[in-house]
Amino acid sequence: MNARDIRSLDVGMLRTFDALMRERSVSRAAQRLFLSQPAVSASLTRLREVFGDPLFTRMPHGVAPTARAEALAPQVEQLLAGMARLLEPQQDFDPATSNRIFRVAGSDFASRWLLAPLSRELVEAGSAIRILWEPTQTGSIAERLRKGEIDLAVIARIHRPQDMQTEVLYEDHYVYVTRRDHPQAGEPVTLESFCAVPQVFLGYGTSTLDDLIDEELARRGMRRHAQLAVSSFGQILHQLRCSDHAAVLGRRVAQAFASELAIRALPLELPRYQSMVCWDGGSSGDVGVEWLRGGVVGISVSGALA
Repeated sequence: MNARDIRSLDVGMLRTFDALMRERSVSRAAQRLFLSQPAVSASLTRLREVFGDPLFTRMPHGVAPTARAEALAPQVEQLLAGMARLLEPQQDFDPATSNRIFRVAGSDFASRWLLAPLSRELVEAGSAIRILWEPTQTGSIAERLRKGEIDLAVIARIHRPQDMQTEVLYEDHYVYVTRRDHPQAGEPVTLESFCAVPQVFLGYGTSTLDDLIDEELARRGMRRHAQLAVSSFGQILHQLRCSDHAAVLGRRVAQAFASELAIRALPLELPRYQSMVCWDGGSSGDVGVEWLRGGVVGISVSGALA
């Protein structure tokens, strides 16, 4: 690239390139950057002129990077990371003067108790910070943190992950729930009734919890009626309200909807779980991520999760 080309390149164009590499779609890249699709398309046109290459070719369901784009991708990623470190003052992070976009992965239940207090703080500070909340079901959390696709994750696990940095927010146990007027709501839960009543799950087939339950039942020669697998706690609660299904939930999740649910002890022993905030070790010097992590921990300490 000659000197004229370098002067034609700006940070916004690099961010567009990076978003297109990650999303492989102009519309999704626009959403990621909080820009319009025409703005992203215009930035891509300028990128093509600067690099003298199409960079991304149109496909039936998005765009595909050219060989030139694939070669540029790691260099652009490194440049953006270096600029972020350069531009963030190495002192206390001030949300009032920042316009960063933070990406957090977590369940809809975690967003229920985190986003309201976080957004209140941002409004009170007059901050231009934007927070994008994403589901945790897509891809490895540790890998997404390492690549910078997300800044933080808020997850619940029986076993504490070893491939990322973590801080425990709270520890809890599992309970058995149905709607309050369920035909069996007033009866103790036995292994037989636990297996007989159809259950709704969060991402069944991908969780340690479900594996543990099924293994424990199998040792006793029993099997439960695993009928519906969904992707959010909101879907579980809707199904419980509208049917005779049951679910195994964390106690704090169930207690948040205690007016609607019959909450009972499980008929089998399960390990406790921990809710935790996770981040990549490489971001430890990022004062913005440290501020956000501190805010999440602070909400937990304040008792907002009780």
